[in-house]
Amino acid sequence: MAWLMVGDRVVASLEIASTRRERRRGLIGRDGLEGALLLERTRSVHSLGMRFPIDVAHCDAGMRVLRVTTMRANRIGRVVPRARAVIEAEAGSFRRWGVAPGTELEIRR
Repeated sequence: MAWLMVGDRVVASLEIASTRRERRRGLIGRDGLEGALLLERTRSVHSLGMRFPIDVAHCDAGMRVLRVTTMRANRIGRVVPRARAVIEAEAGSFRRWGVAPGTELEIRR
C-alpha cells in the first residue's frame, strides 16, 4: 500500500500500476475508486470503457503536477510530452485534495 501526499498531508491511499499490463488495464471495468491510481511511465490516458468520470493529473519526473483535467467516460486524453506519470482519481477528488498545476506530490510506500 502506498499513500499520496500533498505537502505533509496524506490525501489518499494509492494503487501503483507499474507494469505495461497494469497501466493498460487502469480503471477499466471498475465502478469507482477509493483513493487514487498512479500510472508510472505514462504521458497520456483514455477513459474508454470506464464507468465513471475521473480527474487526471500529469506529473513530471519530480511529481510536480503539469496539467489537471477531468475526463468523462469514453474520451481520449492529450499527450503531455514532459509528463512521466499520471495520477487518476474519481472526478472532484483533486479539488478536495488541493491538487492543481504546480502542486508537488509525494508518494510514500
